Amino acid sequence: MKNRATICLIIACYAGFYTNSTAQDLHFSQYFNSPLLVNPANAGFAPDVDYRVGINYRNQWASVTPNPYKTMDVWGDVQLFNNRFQDGWVGLGGSIIKDQAGSGGLSSTKGFASIAYHQLLGFNSLLSGGFNIGFVNKRIDVSKLTFDNQWNGKFFDVTIPSGEQFAYNSATYLDLQAGLNYALFPSDNAYLNVGFSAMHLNRPKETFFSDNIADTRIAPRLTLFLNGSFKLNDQWIVNPNVYISQMGGAWETVAGLNAHYNLSGDGSSQVIGGLYVRAKDAFIPMIGYEWNDVALTINYDATSSSLGTYNQTRGAFELSIVKSGIFGSGGKDVKCPSVKF
Repeated sequence: MKNRATICLIIACYAGFYTNSTAQDLHFSQYFNSPLLVNPANAGFAPDVDYRVGINYRNQWASVTPNPYKTMDVWGDVQLFNNRFQDGWVGLGGSIIKDQAGSGGLSSTKGFASIAYHQLLGFNSLLSGGFNIGFVNKRIDVSKLTFDNQWNGKFFDVTIPSGEQFAYNSATYLDLQAGLNYALFPSDNAYLNVGFSAMHLNRPKETFFSDNIADTRIAPRLTLFLNGSFKLNDQWIVNPNVYISQMGGAWETVAGLNAHYNLSGDGSSQVIGGLYVRAKDAFIPMIGYEWNDVALTINYDATSSSLGTYNQTRGAFELSIVKSGIFGSGGKDVKCPSVKF
């Protein structure tokens, strides 16, 4: 049964090369810890710090296939011109993402540069708009693949011609994305944020075959998210989140919350715990620890869909490390409220 599941996964992976793919792009369960991947308007969208840097790692379906999906992301952003604009600032960010999947050596390398502008609207709200440009390269080792034409009745014989019309083993293209954010600060102890972004605005082509085989343009990916942060008392801050993404005929919805518990009294040491649900796919418990502006969080995706029969509910493991800080030692002029200990 495991072999059958592996074959199904491989077929699903490569079917998108023949037709318009309805599969989702790569993603992280801790999407809030990979902000530039979600929305370019998130670049510099951290009013109480000058910069952030982060690392994300995801290992998926290791119990189903001997070559599991591995996704790695290194990102960072910074605020600029905070002292030049009375009611706003500029955010710059960048991200490098590496994804490997399947026995065919399918790999994807993406580099994005983001720019955003953040404008205060009165005393308790903030509007942000952002844009990014990315370069994407995907590669595959066709020699590691086998196809239905190579089945001789007993095993896959690689000496038999596959009949597949591969034209390239590498595809490179330009990718464009834009987004908006709106944040509301009703008090010093409450924060709400809604954002929307659109990826693949230029509909790039992604294929290892000749252009005349099929329309291989990537469908736009639309993402909507809603975040909140509420300080209950000097010990607890609760952060509910909802994330909805649509691409082609595929939908992804993740909802839940995480909470920070103040261990040290001054907020320099915090324990993090949370639970999320990806609709029709997985339950996602999360734990973490934050110490002096460095937060480490780990989650595990426990499969709740029919795939759980094959992987014993073992879906994905994910790790995130985020460091934020202020340049210099003179503190920072925060232009809008920030929910923190």
